[in-house]
Amino acid sequence: MILWIAAVLIGMGALAWVFRFAGQAATGNAPKFRDMPFGVAYGYVLAALVVGWLIWAYFQGRSSDPAIANKFFFLRIGIEGFIIFAIAAWLFRLAGRRVGTAWSRKMFRAMPLTAAFGVMIILIYAILAIFAGLLAPYGQEQIIPGVAANITPGGDPALGGNLDFPLGTDQIGRDILSRLIYGAQNTVGIAFATTLLAFFLGGTLGFLAATFGGWLDQVLSRMVDVLMAIPSLIFALLLMTIASVWAPRLGIPLTVFMVIIIAVIDSTRVFRLSRAVGQNIVVMDYIEAAKLRGEGFGYIIFKEILPNATAPLLAEFGLRFCFVFLTIAALSFLGVGIQPPLADWGTMVRDLSGFVNYAQFAPMAATAPLLAAGAIALLTVAVNFVVDWMLHKSSGLKE
Repeated sequence: MILWIAAVLIGMGALAWVFRFAGQAATGNAPKFRDMPFGVAYGYVLAALVVGWLIWAYFQGRSSDPAIANKFFFLRIGIEGFIIFAIAAWLFRLAGRRVGTAWSRKMFRAMPLTAAFGVMIILIYAILAIFAGLLAPYGQEQIIPGVAANITPGGDPALGGNLDFPLGTDQIGRDILSRLIYGAQNTVGIAFATTLLAFFLGGTLGFLAATFGGWLDQVLSRMVDVLMAIPSLIFALLLMTIASVWAPRLGIPLTVFMVIIIAVIDSTRVFRLSRAVGQNIVVMDYIEAAKLRGEGFGYIIFKEILPNATAPLLAEFGLRFCFVFLTIAALSFLGVGIQPPLADWGTMVRDLSGFVNYAQFAPMAATAPLLAAGAIALLTVAVNFVVDWMLHKSSGLKE
């Protein structure tokens, strides 16, 4: 095995040398190939081999032999999904450049394809979350009368599917498609509300610490240091376990405790950023001028500091949303997050994990838990694309 790997690496090195030499000969020793390092040529060869293997694997996934096609099923779906989303993002950006206000058209003209993909996915999730009651064919907690439980996805009756339920049903007979749609409303909506609360707490305290300084800054900073010293997921899990005991006694939904706990834990990161940004702004001349005019601290924070800290805070909001979103999904997967009968993607991954047993002989039937996991991953990637674009814009760098 080791000798085989070594032979492949040596062969790729030889191909890289041939590629660079052929490029120099074909282009008359153009600078692009003349100054190309061997590592870059090796990277081109590696990329070409990976692309070639993906093309081969894709057609293997479309083989007429089910045994071969099943092995490459998920890879084929991934490649097709990538192509479909890339085309959809390109069309979305093209439409944005032609339709809308002058500001939106200008924004879409300067938007890379990755950011267009992110904005498109975020809009789709927002529509699903807002209009879940209209789009979902069934209620999120509705057990459909006369319908079997554990109907497999795909709609193939030979594998236990049902054409009326293309994504199947869960272990108690609820429609998975409906619960996925409602999951956007619950998981994403609660994550958004939690992130807003975290930014309100962390941003307010961070700007106060930067503006007042002194003992207030020291007290708040040391409290934040203590909270940040504890791993956030473990700390959240510990507090949620305690809250699960007190929630029934107090008559308060456990979800409310979850929102408060995660918001407080994540507000420590927001505090750090807002304090650092605020300290850079409070020394500016226009802040001193506002103080000389007799402006109060409220005016200085909300009229002077906040507008000049918007760009980094917006970028941080996107990143914090991703972390909060993943934390909520993780807590729900562990059973202490969003509670039944509310639909939640983390809970769905746990509850539908039994369908993975179908992966070897019926890959489509095994996609049930992957749908919820894919919904989590897709939104996380989309938000990160948008945040990366916002950071690039706010940095002032040019393409």
